[in-house]
Amino acid sequence: MESEEIDYAAWIGLDWSSDEHAICLQASGCSHLEHCTLEQNPKALHKWFSSLLTRFGGRKVAVAIEQSRGAVIHFLLGFSFVHIFRIHPKSLKNYRDALHPSGAKDDPTDAELLLQFATLHQDKIKPWVIGEPEIRFLLRLVEFRRKTVGKCVRLTNEITQLCKDYFPQALDWAGELNSVMACDFLLKWPTLEKLQKSSPITIRRFYEQHGSRRRDLIEDRLKQIRSELPLTTDGPVIEAAVLMVKTLVPQLRSIIDSIARFDQTIEKIFRKHPDAEIFKSFPGAGSTMAPRLLVAMGTDRNRFNSAEEVAQYCGIAPVTETSGKARWVHRRFACSQFVRQSFHEFAGHSIRFSVWAHDYYKHKRAAGKGYNAAIRSLAYRWIRIIYRCWKDRVPYNEQIYVQSLIRRQPHWLASSPLSKSYDSQNDPAL
Repeated sequence: MESEEIDYAAWIGLDWSSDEHAICLQASGCSHLEHCTLEQNPKALHKWFSSLLTRFGGRKVAVAIEQSRGAVIHFLLGFSFVHIFRIHPKSLKNYRDALHPSGAKDDPTDAELLLQFATLHQDKIKPWVIGEPEIRFLLRLVEFRRKTVGKCVRLTNEITQLCKDYFPQALDWAGELNSVMACDFLLKWPTLEKLQKSSPITIRRFYEQHGSRRRDLIEDRLKQIRSELPLTTDGPVIEAAVLMVKTLVPQLRSIIDSIARFDQTIEKIFRKHPDAEIFKSFPGAGSTMAPRLLVAMGTDRNRFNSAEEVAQYCGIAPVTETSGKARWVHRRFACSQFVRQSFHEFAGHSIRFSVWAHDYYKHKRAAGKGYNAAIRSLAYRWIRIIYRCWKDRVPYNEQIYVQSLIRRQPHWLASSPLSKSYDSQNDPAL
């Protein structure tokens, strides 16, 4: 939906804050600007926006705001007559600096600048099209899951360092620290001394109850437990470390359970979506990355007009700055960090599951690119593929894409064994 297609009853600049919001309103056909301030509470917001509904007879109004999410955005979504225009903070800052080089700034002025920016550049901005409830719910879930995984990693690293300081053997005997078994192990046996006092039957039963049933591995661990010596016998070091482990491990255990609940809810919603098969078809996407790719693209097929727009939106497309003879190519900074992370992580996973992706990555590394630069280049190619599959509503087919690569013979394919490996895999005579 283009903004110029709608004759808005009013344009509103809203500069939000945690305590109160500065508002600048300009009614259609009127040059007069109206300024007011609203408290940050539901009653005040409802009263003011409801008055707009009455004042303009239900006609659409446009609200320009820096915020991309949060309490105010969630509130505005509840009004069907309000169209939200999200202005990037960097764009507003540059606009403010151009008009006020002194750096002077206050909330009412920012509200007026938001209004001016939106009305003067209506042909360059679009109203935020609200996605389907299922997609918005899925987006929140995958974002929260990613943050929770980050907390899990931080706790795991902290517990790992604690164990290295006084009980390093636990890192081998407890299993992966981000597992239920490892958490239960450290809570039950936080020290080597306590572990060695337990009977082999108790230890063996513990492993079996947690799904570790390899008898040779269990017996080997029991031998090690009986013969191992402590790293330190310094009481203050051990007691303080044990107290910290008992503080952190329950937190990690709770986070592991939370991630499992997130996974169950995400899978339940994702598998019902009509585009699920498309995003599951990408090699390496799996149950984690496929939902993230789905929410990154959305369901509005008119949202992006080209793969290049997707690459720019997610920050994968590079930015080139030139001035005179100087030229600088760098990654895009102003973008959705989570969406960029999603494409970047998916590209990294795809190396292990896609023949051409693996060879393309190797080609970039051989050309002197670092890991992240090579992954970004691969993600850029994947975006073109994902965009086309999404636009045409067809799942990805590795065999068809490899055949198209062999026909086109891109320059990087010359140094790749992809053609021969693909032919040998698909030639029935071999």
